Amino acid sequence: MSGLIPVAEALSRILASVAEPVSAETVPLARAAGRVLAAPVVSTRTQPPFRASAMDGYAVRAADAGQVGATLRLVGTSAAGHGFTGRVGPGEAVRIFTGAPVPEGADAILIQEDARAEGESIHVGEAVETNRFIRREGLDFETGATLLTEGLTLDARRLALTAAAGHPDLVVRRRPRVAILATGDELVAPGAAPAWDQIVASNSLALAALAEEAGAEIIDLGIAADDQAALEAAFRRAREAKADLLVTLGGASVGDHDLVQAALAREGLELGFWRVALRPGKPLMHGRLGPMLVIGLPGNPVSSIVCGLLFVVPAIRALLGDPQAGADASEPALLGRDLAANDGRQDYMRASLTLAPGELPVADPENRQDSSMLAVLGRSEALLIREPHAPAAKAGDPCRIIRLDRRLV
Repeated sequence: MSGLIPVAEALSRILASVAEPVSAETVPLARAAGRVLAAPVVSTRTQPPFRASAMDGYAVRAADAGQVGATLRLVGTSAAGHGFTGRVGPGEAVRIFTGAPVPEGADAILIQEDARAEGESIHVGEAVETNRFIRREGLDFETGATLLTEGLTLDARRLALTAAAGHPDLVVRRRPRVAILATGDELVAPGAAPAWDQIVASNSLALAALAEEAGAEIIDLGIAADDQAALEAAFRRAREAKADLLVTLGGASVGDHDLVQAALAREGLELGFWRVALRPGKPLMHGRLGPMLVIGLPGNPVSSIVCGLLFVVPAIRALLGDPQAGADASEPALLGRDLAANDGRQDYMRASLTLAPGELPVADPENRQDSSMLAVLGRSEALLIREPHAPAAKAGDPCRIIRLDRRLV
């Protein structure tokens, strides 16, 4: 379509406009959940730091416990945090528990299910094998090993690994500062009583939630009236707050009351592009205002949320240095009903899913796809992607979806 750029190109240009990730900071490990590494995590220790038992039982010499019926003499106990400091000699055994150090001289574990204890005598009920049930020193990782690379997001499993590797704090990317500005005389804040010709602003809350989940720090610029002075004041607050990204909601088109793009231009906006071959969300704007990235989203609530998923979230991930910032978030599915041929815009249809174990999800698009209808989006479980000029399709045909109930970061 004339003057419209493809979705993939729009995303590529937004990501390319992120010159470099935001700066780094050091945070305690206990406050690092959800943060993005700015440096690799290198182990400061070896894990396990000693040969450890993988089972409860007895530390023995395989030469002494290689036959059923052999009898060994109990000489001590090795428990986690209370290792046996002596040596296992011929005919001897040490009671041992999972995770405890294997004493010197022992080279096998006789598990307790295969042993019978009578006082200080241990009877072998099953022959042992050398090194069976023994975790070697450094089995998990060794000192100096690179365990996590820069750009990874820290979740529970990665935090556990970092702690085990001996790190009390981590170098992470600071949270990108994302300023969000809703615009329009028709908007009032949630909780306020709208006049007969006004509506309650919802887009800014949705975009703030998306941005925060992606790892951003939110700067709420509130609602600006359709007025040059109000817009200039909001832009000034974004600059003073040193926002890395300014997201505007509404007013990016060229109607008589769409003032945002013109106001930004007067502030010195370097326009990257405007208008994308996309439904919903055609009047999408991108540019830079000095060091600040700018993404102007449509005012229709569904359009702004879809564009937030497609463009704002990846931009934030790029600012965080995530190498997968632009990764395809879609997955295969099957159509739940027939669809007509598509026009020249890439369509993201709100859809429900039918799930069955071992089968692809079946995506059934909503009959009403109006970009103002939050109730439809609220009950939808996925966005069904229709490529530009896609031919008519039948129920059961393959398609691709983006799940709305799955985290994108």
